[in-house]
Amino acid sequence: MTFRKNTMAILNYESYDRLPLVHFGFWPETLKKWADQGHLTPREARSWGDGNKADLIIGGKLGFDFNWSMHHGVLTGLFPPFIPKVINRFEDGRIHSLNDEGVIVETKKGVVSIPSEIDHLLKNRGDWEKHFRNRMKPRSAARLFLSLVPSGKRMVPYFTGGSILANKALEKRQYPASLYAGSIIGTLRNIVGVENLSYLTVDDPGLLKEMVDAFGAVSFGLVKKALESCAKYDFLHFWEDICYNHGPLINPTLFTELAGPHYKKITDLARKHGVQFSSVDCDGKIDTLLPIWLENGVNIMFPIEVGTWKASIAPWRESYGRELRGVGGMDKVVFSKDRKAIDQEVERLKPLVDLGGYIPCPDHRIAPDAEWDNVRYYCDRMNEVFNR
Repeated sequence: MTFRKNTMAILNYESYDRLPLVHFGFWPETLKKWADQGHLTPREARSWGDGNKADLIIGGKLGFDFNWSMHHGVLTGLFPPFIPKVINRFEDGRIHSLNDEGVIVETKKGVVSIPSEIDHLLKNRGDWEKHFRNRMKPRSAARLFLSLVPSGKRMVPYFTGGSILANKALEKRQYPASLYAGSIIGTLRNIVGVENLSYLTVDDPGLLKEMVDAFGAVSFGLVKKALESCAKYDFLHFWEDICYNHGPLINPTLFTELAGPHYKKITDLARKHGVQFSSVDCDGKIDTLLPIWLENGVNIMFPIEVGTWKASIAPWRESYGRELRGVGGMDKVVFSKDRKAIDQEVERLKPLVDLGGYIPCPDHRIAPDAEWDNVRYYCDRMNEVFNR
């Protein structure tokens, strides 16, 4: 069986002959370290991206089968995006820049982290109407044209008829074929910031709904276009990131009201086209949002961050049954430790795999403290334990 067939068998609680060894990519600093150590070529490290050729080469060298985050994309965010530009440079090396989502961020020389948010162009209705609403037109011909489907060795716009070739390519793929379905509220949270999002829920709930509806409409329109092409997909994949390590960044009741109908509309459409599974990438403690996703057709949780709150599919399965699937939940911290720690982590995963509908995966990007030999050893042990 191919990796694709084994993956779909696991999600369907069917028999399979190999547990896929899945990862979720790497920090660039991790790859640079490994290249400096001679494990990778500098070109492989520089050119890495989710699902690209370098990703498959690097994953193969380590022993992984594929990256879960290798989705076929459609342009669901701001279009056109803002043109990034430097706003101010400081003597201490700090730089304030406008990014492509209209957020002013601060970066510091020598500091490797997510840039700090300094300000946001989108704060109120005037900002939305002046700078953003026209960037969220769901029927934009250019947005549709630039949304791509895979066709052999290249990407082909939907409008060219290349989706017929894309379908043939997908049918031959040894990996699961997933369609990126956008973000209903997570990207908007990026754009306005957590604080402004919180104020909007009280100060202008009508505007907040209008903006969420705009993102939902774009996602639905592009997913519909992709599903009506000849390309066949195994699952949809959403990106949301609307939680942190203590829970959601938005009231769950409001999330149900604002995002729930869009998820249901999109996943219902997917099921009509034979796509039974939808995956969501949401960091943080997702427990209170999980039933909302399930009720609205999203049935694969990813990346199940073990983190400090010990997230696991086991208690979720007890609460919600076999409709809930999962990918993730492997504690990547052991990559910085020793083989004993890795052995213990593999043993911890055994009863979770036995639940069915679950594929272990490092719970986020593999960090710079990971040792190459430890990651290799993890893949070897996973094969010894699960794929003998």
